[in-house]
Amino acid sequence: MAEVGSTVPRRELGRLLRQAREQAGIGLEAAGADLEWSRAKMYRIESGQTPIRSLDVEQMCRLYGAPPELTEVLISLAKESKSKGWYHAYGEVIPRWFQLYVGLESAANHIRTYEQGLVPGLLQTPEYTAEVARCRPGITDEEVAKLIELRLERQRILTRQRPAPPVIDAILDEGLLHRRVTGMGAQIEKLIRANETSNMSVRVVPLAARLNRAAVAGSFVILDYPVKGARSAEPTTVYHESLTGALYLDRLDEVRAYAEVWNQLGAAALSVQASCALMLRIKGNHHD
Repeated sequence: MAEVGSTVPRRELGRLLRQAREQAGIGLEAAGADLEWSRAKMYRIESGQTPIRSLDVEQMCRLYGAPPELTEVLISLAKESKSKGWYHAYGEVIPRWFQLYVGLESAANHIRTYEQGLVPGLLQTPEYTAEVARCRPGITDEEVAKLIELRLERQRILTRQRPAPPVIDAILDEGLLHRRVTGMGAQIEKLIRANETSNMSVRVVPLAARLNRAAVAGSFVILDYPVKGARSAEPTTVYHESLTGALYLDRLDEVRAYAEVWNQLGAAALSVQASCALMLRIKGNHHD
């Protein structure tokens, strides 16, 4: 019977297990010998090619001397690895530092992002990030500052030297540019400047555009990965965020559905040049 689960948690589980082993200073073959597994099985687990039982994960964590918090996260990932679609909830079980999406994003070589309500995180100014953060009830100034710091760290992939920075294609609904947000003028200027770079494009779907399936799909990100040999090292993954968690999709039919919506958005969006002209006009209406 074919696997129906998302491979995202399995891949992340393998990556974290490999890191734990390497931090413990244990070689692949030595770990396999202690666990009484073949080198091939160890490789399949660490590359996310095969599911693994929670008990086996617990055994590996004991061998590597992994801390209890990490062990809990890895066991949770093992349990989730057969879900039809995997929800990653930022709660007590999976700590804040466990940023799955950030890891997937940093490994991608092409990021397609569609946003209905917010400027994409990779393109946000610190002031805009602060305004978004303050929408959370009870958030402190210290937490806002930390979120800005994390956002800036995440944006470093746009200017990194090795590996080459990813190509970013962003499509935004015009409506989000009209919102009354402190610093919106500077934020729009940043979006315009993004179109002057070689690896980024920002296009706008005008308010007058016809309704399409994006209204149902909502905001989403499509992550593509480098090709090694004849195939991609990682399957294309769709990321869809909600208030309480996030959905990761990598089955072919799921990815195809979002790719079709992306193509519809591309047809509805203005050209880069026309988008810049529109953003410049809207910027003139903002008085920061």
